[in-house]
Formats: sequence, C-alpha cells, structure tokens
Amino acid sequence: MKKILYVDDANSLRQLVEMVLGKDYALQTAEDGAAGLAKAQTEAFDLVISDVNMPNMNGFELLAELRKIDNYKYTPILMLTTEASAEMKEKGKSLGATGWIIKPFDPEKLTRLIERVLN
Repeated sequence: MKKILYVDDANSLRQLVEMVLGKDYALQTAEDGAAGLAKAQTEAFDLVISDVNMPNMNGFELLAELRKIDNYKYTPILMLTTEASAEMKEKGKSLGATGWIIKPFDPEKLTRLIERVLN
C-alpha cells in the first residue's frame, strides 16, 4: 500500500483527507511543516501533500526542505491550498511542487490526481 503524508494545520481538512484517502492509502498526517518534515525524515512516503499557509513552517519551506533530502528529490509533492494566484503557483513550481490543488477540492478529482502521480 502506498504511503502518503498530508500536512495541514486545519484539523477538519486532515479529517476530510483521511476519509477520502485513508481507505486506499496508508495515510499519515501532520499539523504543520515542522511536524511533517520530522515525519518525512524518519519514514519514506510515496507522496506528500501539503497546505501552504501554516504556523511554524509553511508549505513552501517544507517543500524546499524536502527537496534537499535524497529520498524526496523525485517524490511527488502536491500543494493543497486556498492560494490560487499565478505567483503562488509559480513559486511552488520553482521550489519543486509536482502539482497544485485549490481548496475546497473535489474528493473524486483529488483521488484521480493522486492515482495519476503515483502510477
């Protein structure tokens, strides 16, 4: 079973993503970028999904730190965020984001995107 790490400071969104993805994937969650990075440093995940705006370490900082780790150089990293501006998307792309999903998201589209990036 593929392992996914979902990082978001909103408990309600962590629960929603767990309901959507938890049955098909080994899903772990973290409440901010620092906690997500700590998990990623001790375990190997097949995919990381992260919010952008979080306390302690935001999604861009997490993305930059993950890309420095050999195991995560080519791991798909999706940003799941309310940020929809071209500037934010471009910043994510320049830091190595694989894709960008705008909240609120369609659970079916999220599932299809994840299947595509993992296969």
